[in-house]
Amino acid sequence: MDSGRISEHGFLADGRSAALVDRHGSVNWWCPARFDSPSVFGRLLDDRAGHWSITPEGDDVRVSRSYLDDSLVLRTVFHTGTGSVAVTDALALEPEARGHDIGLRSPRVLARLVEGLSGEVPVRVEFAPRFEYGRVTAYLTHAAGVIDARAGACRLSLRSDVPLACRHGDAVGRATVRAGDTLRLTLGYAPTYDGGEPALPAADRVVADAVTGWRSWADLHDYQGLYRDQVRLGAMVVQGMTYQPSGAIVAAATTSLPEQVGGDRNYDYRYVWVRDFSLTLQALWRSACPDEADRQFSWVARAMGRIDDGRVPIMYGVEGERDLTEHALDHLRGYADSRPVLVGNDAWTQRQNDVLGEILDAAWLMRHYLDPMSPDVRHLLRALADQAVHSWRLPDSGMWEARDAERHYVSSKVQCWTALDRAVRFGPRLGDPADIRRWAGARDEVRAAVLRRGWNDRLGAYTGAFDSDRLDASVLLMPLVGFLPAADPRMRSTIDVVERRLSRDGLLRRWDGDPAGFVICSFWLASCLALAGEQERATRLFEQLAGRVNDLGLYAEQIDQATGEQVGNFPQAFSHIGLINAAGLLTDIAERRRDLATDRPHFVTTGTDVVATST
Repeated sequence: MDSGRISEHGFLADGRSAALVDRHGSVNWWCPARFDSPSVFGRLLDDRAGHWSITPEGDDVRVSRSYLDDSLVLRTVFHTGTGSVAVTDALALEPEARGHDIGLRSPRVLARLVEGLSGEVPVRVEFAPRFEYGRVTAYLTHAAGVIDARAGACRLSLRSDVPLACRHGDAVGRATVRAGDTLRLTLGYAPTYDGGEPALPAADRVVADAVTGWRSWADLHDYQGLYRDQVRLGAMVVQGMTYQPSGAIVAAATTSLPEQVGGDRNYDYRYVWVRDFSLTLQALWRSACPDEADRQFSWVARAMGRIDDGRVPIMYGVEGERDLTEHALDHLRGYADSRPVLVGNDAWTQRQNDVLGEILDAAWLMRHYLDPMSPDVRHLLRALADQAVHSWRLPDSGMWEARDAERHYVSSKVQCWTALDRAVRFGPRLGDPADIRRWAGARDEVRAAVLRRGWNDRLGAYTGAFDSDRLDASVLLMPLVGFLPAADPRMRSTIDVVERRLSRDGLLRRWDGDPAGFVICSFWLASCLALAGEQERATRLFEQLAGRVNDLGLYAEQIDQATGEQVGNFPQAFSHIGLINAAGLLTDIAERRRDLATDRPHFVTTGTDVVATST
């Protein structure tokens, strides 16, 4: 049995790491130490790289599953010809942790609860740990009802109500589950040499406490706009991608899931991109109380340190590490034979000028929480504005992280404009009059250059790079950051051309030749249509996109335009962020229309500002 489709997986999280469980009851991915640590279950990338399955036996098995309300606790119900059984899966939170404290000190425990619902169902349990991304088969010992797996720096301990027999690095067992029966299985992780034992709390207590902990977090985040259920789940997924000890949000829970099955664009996304920062903060702002947004900004300021050498880091490890050097795991065949399988990401060495705008835009959003502004934050923002004065003229790798050559990407120039525009708005809080004049002058130069060299008369659109004839969906950011109104004639034409040339069934590719629709770009298109006054089209597109999730409401990075299959790393924070921000914008515009009808002042979000518009 292989790992199945990407979209067949559910997502568990504990504030340190994530586990993926497929519809057949197999845990196919878990890196227990932290998101970017080596896996102990890696079947997602190779059938030989480890798994832990609880599977009903029989040929005719029907499956239904869902998250328990307002939690990332997964319940899968298997219906067979002889009865029904439920498997509930949870990564443990620290006992009694509630609200913003969940995930800070998680014990690194994966619990599984098997409950008989009707009749009787034979189930098979397979525990096949493979450490170091499948390189290492551990020695298994069985004593006092606990199976211990040790090798190298890793140790797992499994307590199971299902009797298991150890053989060749695996433990296998069977049990018949009858109506009313409950079987508990708890797996704990610990480093081999730190002197501690893996925690093994009772599985039912883990599940109950995880449900209570997640619900306590959800109770603090009562979004009341349009598409409430989708936004609340999206916010919880983003929270699940947060490494709670630092507050960093990883781009995805996985590495090397391909953008195209059989292709080689397979990257490690278990890191933190500054490129995503402003959009992430907007999503947290939309769907949460400000605590997470405030913590996010503090994390970036700490991770960056002083910007004195002219190169702004564009991504980090979850504790602020900068060296993320990439290497291939040649022993793994990859998801559906898609090689290479990579650990690390060499994009960390790139120049991506858009990050300057991302951080200053986020600071502008958070400006009331940055008052009074600390000296280190002031230094950081000034340094980034000064960097934008010079860097906007330089080519870079762009927000899609091109590895072939640097170019003068329009979206990078626009985000340099954003950096300078926000610095000017901050005014004396960041600089003296000479600084503000210099930033304003450079801002106006950037704008003039983009309007002149980014526009292609033949296409009737702004293109991906200066003096280019290649379309790129990243230019849809122009109205979203306030560079141009969506209704501007050239911008409106650009939206139409990008949609016509790059979109199919509502799925928008980044460029011509991109193998699949990029989910967040599709939400950008919906947002641009809404800002251009086409609310009905925007709503239809949004609802079409919202229906592209898997059965648990999860998105990967991309969706194949022909098959509808989800591809790329999973779940993808950026995709859920796109949904949250688009839903928030549609809410703003709906409220604006209601206010117009009642002659009240109305508000709509442009860029990261909420501005009043007269009636």
